[in-house]
Amino acid sequence: MTREQMLSELKEFVGRELLGGRDDGLDEHTPLLAWGVIDSLSVAELVSFTSERFEIEVPQTEVKPENLKNLDTYVGLLTRLA
Repeated sequence: MTREQMLSELKEFVGRELLGGRDDGLDEHTPLLAWGVIDSLSVAELVSFTSERFEIEVPQTEVKPENLKNLDTYVGLLTRLA
């Protein structure tokens, strides 16, 4: 799977599941934490989706703000872990 495909699927998931379809303006550089796009509960959902969809386990030690800054940063983490 390419980086672009991963970004696309994550954007779709965040828009559909975490934002209830209100994803206007959401892109790979949208500040997820700073803008309140995700919180602690939705981070758990995102990590679970990642595990199920991409078969990449994100260790708790990697679930930190600098890795969840935006979707681009998160895909960088997933690429390193894959």
